Order: sequence, then structure tokens, then C-alpha cells
Amino acid sequence: MSKSLKLDDQLCFSIYQAGHAFNRFYRPLLEPLGLTYPQYLVLLTLWEADGLPLKAIGARLGLDSGTLTPLLKRMEETGLLRRERDRTDERQVIVTLTPKGRRLEAKAAAFPVRIGEAAQCSAAELTALRKLLFRLRDDLDTAAAA
Repeated sequence: MSKSLKLDDQLCFSIYQAGHAFNRFYRPLLEPLGLTYPQYLVLLTLWEADGLPLKAIGARLGLDSGTLTPLLKRMEETGLLRRERDRTDERQVIVTLTPKGRRLEAKAAAFPVRIGEAAQCSAAELTALRKLLFRLRDDLDTAAAA
């Protein structure tokens, strides 16, 4: 077998495994808040900019409306957010946090520090890694579109 085809030599596999490790790490942090990881990502998006159109949230997270709509519906049912038709454009759905959804931000504020501690990386190392991963994503998206 060629060394280049060993599973552990594949960048895609290491990123895939790291994604699973993030999910395992976040699960005990999010469970007391009653959140799943995708719901947490929606909240992060809305904490950054509340009152976004559904399409903007989907674009930010890389999720289509077929995936995002049921997720938002469950979050609305638990009182974390509201979905309302835009008054100026009925085709758009605007998503806003409720006070309950806003309060979770303070409870989640320590999560990035916990990740840094668990990863045993400095803030600078984590920032560099994040930038590198975003560049990798962008380059792969560009190559896939070509």
C-alpha cells in the first residue's frame, strides 16, 4: 500500500476526526443548556448579529433551508428565538433571539477558554490554526467550483 493512501496520512481524515472530537467535547457543555451543537452555532450567529434573515444564517453556517428550518423550528419551540416574516418582503423570514436565547450567551462565554485549555494551545496558536483552516476551506471551495 502506498504511504500516501494510509488513512492516518489523510488531512481530510484528521479534520473529520477533529470535528468529532469537538462534538464530544461540546456535548457535556451544551447539554445543561438544552442545546445541540448545530443549535449552538445558530446562537453564536445570532449573538453576533441578531435579527438576521434565515438565508443569511444558512449562508453563514453553510446550511440549506431544508436543514436549517427544522432546527430553527425546534429552537423556537423551546423559546430561544422567534421566526417572523419580514414586513417589507414576505418571502424572507427574520430570526431574532428571545430573552431566553440572549441569556444563554453569558453561560456559553467560557466555552472558548475551555477549548483553549483542552487543546493546550495558546490563543495565538488557536488563532493561527483557525485562519489556516478558513484558508483551506476557501481554497478547496475555489478548486471545487473550477
